[in-house]
Amino acid sequence: MTAKGTFDTAGWDAKPPFDERDGVSLGLVTLTKTFHGDLTGTGVVTMMVATTPVEDSRSYVALERIEGTLHGRSGSFVVQHNAVSDAGDQSLRITVVPDSATGELRGLRGELAIVIASDGGHSYTFDYRL
Repeated sequence: MTAKGTFDTAGWDAKPPFDERDGVSLGLVTLTKTFHGDLTGTGVVTMMVATTPVEDSRSYVALERIEGTLHGRSGSFVVQHNAVSDAGDQSLRITVVPDSATGELRGLRGELAIVIASDGGHSYTFDYRL
């Protein structure tokens, strides 16, 4: 199945870097999301970010717990983010953590794609199976 919609982010809370050497810093960021569309609910994201002296080279890994309703089924699940920007060449993979889903979403598996529009709006496409 495929779910589509938009989401908003809020509460970007970047802690001071916990490791900083030779122009490379490692930091921790938390934020929240509100999902609209086929998936409605909220997400809480905790990410570790690595930045480098090269402006377009960085990465992040994150875990996000999403609670809400997916095509009418309620519950929660966790997704894992893995993102890399290599001199502007970007890749992002967001997958459901196996056996993390609860409630009517138990057994959920899938992958979420995110698009950021030129106006800054965020949308998602979530290919999943139950």
